Amino acid sequence: MSARPVTVVARMKAKPGKEEELRAALLQLIEPTRAEGGCLNYDLHRAVEDPASFLFHENWRSKEDLDAHLNKPHLKEFLSRAEELLAEQPQITLWERIA
Repeated sequence: MSARPVTVVARMKAKPGKEEELRAALLQLIEPTRAEGGCLNYDLHRAVEDPASFLFHENWRSKEDLDAHLNKPHLKEFLSRAEELLAEQPQITLWERIA
């Protein structure tokens, strides 16, 4: 059985006054993550009508590649700062392409 690609949608909301600090921290994740094996895309978005809301749209070659990403030092470093930056827990959902 071959590995199946997985899509991740991760939504985050900054604490009031932490919008630009969160933006900067999220931007720092892009380069090392895109260099990871199995990363097909890792794109950061900001809500047009809510500058405190951010979204990552990610595609990974497999769930195993995503799991490896979750253990990388750059992601663990970000997660160690999440409480100071985020107004609420991130909303992370996994998807599979059907068509």
